[in-house]
Amino acid sequence: MRSKPVAALLLDLDVAKSHSRPYVSDDNPFSEAQFKTLKYRPDFQARFGCLADARVFCHQFFAWYNDQHQHSGIGYMTPHSIHYGTAQAIHATRQATLDKAFLAHPNRFKGKQPQPHHLPTEVWINPPKDSINLNTNQPNTLN
Repeated sequence: MRSKPVAALLLDLDVAKSHSRPYVSDDNPFSEAQFKTLKYRPDFQARFGCLADARVFCHQFFAWYNDQHQHSGIGYMTPHSIHYGTAQAIHATRQATLDKAFLAHPNRFKGKQPQPHHLPTEVWINPPKDSINLNTNQPNTLN
């Protein structure tokens, strides 16, 4: 007895192959961004000597990614600072530093008070249809 490929079995059973439901993104943009950052790190190896080597590398990478790497999508904060509630204090410190720089050298900023990047009020992969986008006070239009 031979097994047949899954695609052939589905064809025999008149089942249409589909990788996801229509109009529903199953991609996780957070994981995709994390994977791209991992692949493009200068110290990322083309091959690892063994599984243990890969695990050691990933352990170090994820510690850096979560605790040190500043993410543009969350106001150049680390996931650690957002998760543990220290982002507001960091944001205030950044504002104080920018205020001092502005007072010392307003010509560098063309006379306009600099502001740190905004912190998001919420982050969604697939937001509920009936939720309101708190950043714009407009209904979400994503399907």
